[in-house]
Amino acid sequence: MIKIERRLYSIYALVLFVLSFFLIYPFFLLCIWIPGWQRAGRKATQFWAKFYFTIIFMPVKKVMHTKIKKGQPYLFLANHFSYLDIAMMGYTPTEIMYVGKASIRKVPLFGYYFRKLHIAVDRGRLKSRVETMRRAGLALDQKTSVVLFPEGGIYSTKPPEMVPFKNGAFRLALEKQIPIIPVTISYNHLILPDNGKFLFRWHPAKLVYHKELLPQVGDTEEILKQRCFDIIQKQLTLDQLNENR
Repeated sequence: MIKIERRLYSIYALVLFVLSFFLIYPFFLLCIWIPGWQRAGRKATQFWAKFYFTIIFMPVKKVMHTKIKKGQPYLFLANHFSYLDIAMMGYTPTEIMYVGKASIRKVPLFGYYFRKLHIAVDRGRLKSRVETMRRAGLALDQKTSVVLFPEGGIYSTKPPEMVPFKNGAFRLALEKQIPIIPVTISYNHLILPDNGKFLFRWHPAKLVYHKELLPQVGDTEEILKQRCFDIIQKQLTLDQLNENR
């Protein structure tokens, strides 16, 4: 019975994802085609994300350990265990540009929207990775914050244990002297695990925005990377312990 209920909920969640996207898609097109409207398109993405989780009756608890300053761009770096992670980062309380996998570009309609308003990276090609960091740097220069998943994709086979982070985001933080906000996405690996079954489990979601990491004199990519990794992993471990009680 539980599996049937999960399957029905999964169908419901998928249908509403598609319908809600089609509903807002004409506005996305306007934001893509009209010069200067790209920011509005990215803000609409965040509205859509919040609307989606509301209509599938999934509460999202947002814990803020930092204050997001108006006009200050940030690098929001989060763990990545589920396809839900991208949508859930829409709760970030400032304008954001996502960096996602190049394969997103192949998804009908969604791929066009994503590559026009956000950044798609082919991590298998050095030229693409360099171009991605260049575009992310330009976004930061224009006071737009950037969301990255420093694991480089969904690679962990034992969530909530992360795989080692890639260097690119930390190199960018040092180069631009941009604050990093580590973000822990606590339960998405339980809600929609990356196991090929696409089977939702209803469970309250949680986002933790940790205190900012501002690059200091003497910091290296490795130092920043380890500090960020430890902060996110500590919260994941704590929430897993609480879940198992």
